Amino acid sequence: MLSFVGLGLYDEKDVSVRGLETIREADMVYAEFYTSRLMGSSHEQLREFYGKEVRLLSREEVEVSPDEWMSNALDKKVAFLVGGDPMISTTHLDLRLRALKMGITTRIVHSSSIVTAVSGTTGLQNYRFGRSTSIPYPYLAGGKRIVAQSPYEVVVDNLERNLHTLLFLDIQTDRFMTAGEGAALLLEMERSAGRDRLAFSLGVGVARAGSEDAKVLADWLPRLAECDLGGPLHILVVPAKLHFMEAEGLVALAGAPKEIQETAEP
Repeated sequence: MLSFVGLGLYDEKDVSVRGLETIREADMVYAEFYTSRLMGSSHEQLREFYGKEVRLLSREEVEVSPDEWMSNALDKKVAFLVGGDPMISTTHLDLRLRALKMGITTRIVHSSSIVTAVSGTTGLQNYRFGRSTSIPYPYLAGGKRIVAQSPYEVVVDNLERNLHTLLFLDIQTDRFMTAGEGAALLLEMERSAGRDRLAFSLGVGVARAGSEDAKVLADWLPRLAECDLGGPLHILVVPAKLHFMEAEGLVALAGAPKEIQETAEP
């Protein structure tokens, strides 16, 4: 049996009772924290709270050569731990499909996810979100700085459909993209495209969702690009036209400019 266990948003205590029972009953426990991380917990804190040794897997062990550790689930109870809710990442779906082809029984233990938490923290209506996307850090190729344009294209497409966009921000070993950095990169992408739509668009940054010091801030994207929301993890939202309740929520919950209420839809 291979159980995909979601750990929730921020620290070791966000796991569900069912998830905790699954971990403690497992013969072997693995985890990956490159798609998401529990910033409020260390590896040692997880091990102590769950009462189990947790082996942290590398990206290669998850995406390239998972068969070795997954094969243990043919005759043992194996728990695979991920931040947030399982199956939000296509990486985890790929693992589940691989397991099924190997003849391994699988199950999912759900938990809270930033995908749903964003609506609660910002007041934006969850059914108004379009396709989500990720903003990667720029990279060098042939001595040239490369900034991916695809996140900008997703945002513009959603705006044309009057849908909000949820933007996951890059997580690397030694750095975590901030909402301000994400906003600045979106504006850079727009300049490269020769357009100026986002210069007059609202952005919403959410930092450390699920923690005691979670922060939500809404402002015009150029101003949000200059803001510091503190420590990781961050996520960014670019809203479409606002319903009047969404506008009221952003002003009350995220300190958005009050003038957004003047153009909100009934």
